[in-house]
Amino acid sequence: MRLVSLNAGRPRLLTWKGDTFNTGIFKAPVHGRIMLRETNLDGDRQADLSVHGGVSKAVYAYPSEHYAYWHKELPNEPLPWGAFGENFTVEGMVETEVRIGDEYRAGSAIVRVTTPRLPCFKLAAKFRRDDMIARFLRSGFSGFYFAVVQQGEVEAGDKIELLARDNSSGTISEVNYAYVSPSADADLLQRVAGSKALPESWRERFLAKLEDITRKQTI
Repeated sequence: MRLVSLNAGRPRLLTWKGDTFNTGIFKAPVHGRIMLRETNLDGDRQADLSVHGGVSKAVYAYPSEHYAYWHKELPNEPLPWGAFGENFTVEGMVETEVRIGDEYRAGSAIVRVTTPRLPCFKLAAKFRRDDMIARFLRSGFSGFYFAVVQQGEVEAGDKIELLARDNSSGTISEVNYAYVSPSADADLLQRVAGSKALPESWRERFLAKLEDITRKQTI
């Protein structure tokens, strides 16, 4: 596993469908060793901390393997590393294998997987496409967020090492499916809700869906 590109950027104004708003989705590769702190990389900022950034979403990681898919889906779109707003473009860490709560060392920093990324309207605005959110969700290629366990310096090219894993936790793909699919079954919902590193808001959603299934079964 490897950190292919380290990407950062500060919020800027973007206009979409008559509205102008601040967004931190524009990221570009940065070079040299950069300090990763509790809430973000030095030189990086998020515009709306209610949905991006903060302690549980300090770093957004996106697998480099998915870029081949997007080059086919969006052949006229330039897609440099960081195109999806990710801080870490990673190699060897795909959603079907990465689990909630996984801890990794990158450079001298240690990070923990918290949630998949749920796209908002700013992704559609960046790509100027009404269908971008639907495409993103349909692909299953969400990427995932990290919390910072230990601050440290990171650099493109750093090896990423798995330090700890709870095999009972859901994978990112499973959590995505449980979150968005109306047909997620009770066993999956119960298992992903039990992922210890999962934020409480996600756990509450899964437990509510589980309660709904139980209620329907008793009717």
